[in-house]
Amino acid sequence: MQICIIGAGAWGTALAIHFAQNSQQVCLWTRDAEHAAAMCAERINSGYLKDFPFPDQLAVADTPPPKPELVIIATPTAGLRGSLQTIRQWGWGDIPVLTACKGFEQGSGLLPHQVAREELPGNTRIGILSGPSFAQELAQQLPCAVTLASDNTAWIEPLAAALSSAVLRLYANDDMVGVGVGGAVKNVMAIAVGIADGLQYGLNARAALMTRGLAEINRLALALGAKQTTLMGLAGMGDLILTCTGSLSRNRQVGLKLAEGKPLPVILSELGHVAEGVYTIREAGAQAAKLGIEMPITRILNELLDGRVDVNDVAERLMLREIRSE
Repeated sequence: MQICIIGAGAWGTALAIHFAQNSQQVCLWTRDAEHAAAMCAERINSGYLKDFPFPDQLAVADTPPPKPELVIIATPTAGLRGSLQTIRQWGWGDIPVLTACKGFEQGSGLLPHQVAREELPGNTRIGILSGPSFAQELAQQLPCAVTLASDNTAWIEPLAAALSSAVLRLYANDDMVGVGVGGAVKNVMAIAVGIADGLQYGLNARAALMTRGLAEINRLALALGAKQTTLMGLAGMGDLILTCTGSLSRNRQVGLKLAEGKPLPVILSELGHVAEGVYTIREAGAQAAKLGIEMPITRILNELLDGRVDVNDVAERLMLREIRSE
């Protein structure tokens, strides 16, 4: 299969390396001509995954490549709409598209597949690639299982089978809202867990935050029309567990650094990568307010980012909430 991956960050590069190593013809596209030239010359992505050479079947481009059979957009959520507009300008509006970013679009509050539907009207083959996955481990060809979601099951089920390998197992799902919300809000909870871990609140607190975090994800997802079973799978609980506990989690790192007292702009500068949870906190909070649902962890993180609560008071504020039945 000929695949074009839009976005040459860590995740886009890892997907490109993996699929190229598993007999797909892959083009990794970036709008940055200098970045493209460096990757072509060095055959690595030195800024994101410097230890992983590119396979021979992986091409790099900064101009429109030949029309592929599948487009995977692996930019941050903030770059999704622009990427969709770019491929539409290339005449690719009818090509199957998978979004591989996790979050809500700032301002609109739309999930990635909803943004794609706005920009590619009439395209019936739009889906989501999401689940517990670190770029570095996939590039190492370590085992991984993720979800491919689309309401077009006649398309997504054979695609999941075609792209699956001994390294990357893909499970088809028809619940794009559940997969999208699970992938977005787990990043918020990872920041909260990072704060608790950084303040050395212990494993009991971590377990409590993850469990109550999953409850918040469920509330929001169900209010938006998701299926509860989706949130108990890879795109919900699976992604939550990995992002809250894995040392490679950027969002958990944000929480750890907040616990040290570092200002958020400094943290994001040091990180060098996008931490989607920072932006999702506000959008998820806005969604909860609009829908009238309780998301106390998300609300308190919003207050933290706004400077209305100190990082050392976050756990106390959560523990002293009104007692309710679970």
